[in-house]
Amino acid sequence: QVQLVESGGGLVQAGGSLRLSCAAYGSTFSSYFLGWFRQAPGKEREFVAAIDWSGAKILGESLKGRFTISRDNAKNTVYLQMISLTPEDTAVYYCAAGERMSPLVAHYDYWGQGTQVTVSA
Repeated sequence: QVQLVESGGGLVQAGGSLRLSCAAYGSTFSSYFLGWFRQAPGKEREFVAAIDWSGAKILGESLKGRFTISRDNAKNTVYLQMISLTPEDTAVYYCAAGERMSPLVAHYDYWGQGTQVTVSA
């Protein structure tokens, strides 16, 4: 079993940057695929990015060029670097762990509590 704890969210002005972190506790971190999702008020949870143990990654099409996912297996941590943020990026950002690299919410077994990102105009 894996416990995930996100951090790094906050309030930022449009055009700014944030780096989210997700620390994993419990089971073997390197054996899991890790993903970031986000959910804005009134909307479904949306795939952002995912990464495997070797660093291979997939990104949501609309986010390429602005968002980058990375992981540090030695620190049991996955990161989401976000640049050129817009108010449309405002959402709760969730970290998730699963046994396959996938953009689908249903393929992830463990979820963090989420961290709020608010981008002001």
